[in-house]
Amino acid sequence: MAYASGIRSSNFGLIERVAGVTGSLRDSWRRFRVYRQTVRELNALGDRELADLGIHRSNIGAIATEAAYGA
Repeated sequence: MAYASGIRSSNFGLIERVAGVTGSLRDSWRRFRVYRQTVRELNALGDRELADLGIHRSNIGAIATEAAYGA
């Protein structure tokens, strides 16, 4: 009688999960850096410059969120 085992190597699964979490954290950090940089650069502009761009100072957070995380 033949016997087939469905057991996989547990190390391979663990390595995949760690790599997935690491990649996810790296992507989250990259997006957060884009958010911070966008907020920093827009806050550095004066009210007149923001008005020329059609941006109100209260919209900076929403614009930075869209730039970093998409719509």
